Amino acid sequence: MICKTAIITGASSGIGKACAQRFASEGWNIVLIARREEKLEELASEIKATFGVKVDCMVLDVRNSNSGNELAQFIESLNIEPDLLLNNAGLAVGLSPFQTGVVDDWERMIDTNIKGLLYVSRAIAPVFIKQGFGHIINIGSIAGKEAYPNGNVYVATKYAVDGLTKSMRMDLLPHGIRVSQVAPGAVETEFSIVRFKGDEERAKGVYNGFVPLTGKDIADAVFYVANTPKHVNINDLIIMPTAQASAVQVKRDI
Repeated sequence: MICKTAIITGASSGIGKACAQRFASEGWNIVLIARREEKLEELASEIKATFGVKVDCMVLDVRNSNSGNELAQFIESLNIEPDLLLNNAGLAVGLSPFQTGVVDDWERMIDTNIKGLLYVSRAIAPVFIKQGFGHIINIGSIAGKEAYPNGNVYVATKYAVDGLTKSMRMDLLPHGIRVSQVAPGAVETEFSIVRFKGDEERAKGVYNGFVPLTGKDIADAVFYVANTPKHVNINDLIIMPTAQASAVQVKRDI
């Protein structure tokens, strides 16, 4: 059996953590990338003990312009030939009208959601080309398909992910590198806690009255996208809770 390796950014919690566990459960080796060292080490220990696969960790902030090069050097130093890059690192900060938006919040979202994805993908794409195989999966959002009130800059960053995924697929087509997007609707993770800057009560209210998606739901979808036959590429997969029909339309039983 040939062991595959997945690089997962934003791996310390939420969707990234669930994806790391899902892929490891199927025998994939994992390269965990995140800013929080303690959480990375905890997850790595858990995965090794539970699934017996190889796990490497790198503390990295994808917002740094050299982050991609540092990651490429890291995997080269370990003689890793990655099969998958999962660009999961991303966040929303704030929920206010554009005209009263906080510039620091904008910068944080743009630097993480767009520039971080670019830095990492730009460094790993040549690795895939040299190897002759590889797959990039970007975690988008329903916010990259439909705007919603007060979403403004977060929406713009996810529209950028949507457009970049399409462009990357075109640019990497001659090299046989697959590029996909998985775009979730409402997922109950730390997402809303981060958006509301630690206000757990307000964050909890986002999911009241309906059953949202979980990180595991998204991990199952990502695993499917990553494991289609080599001649199959899932360009774009939108996954929503049954109770959600659009970015703003949710059926709440309250």
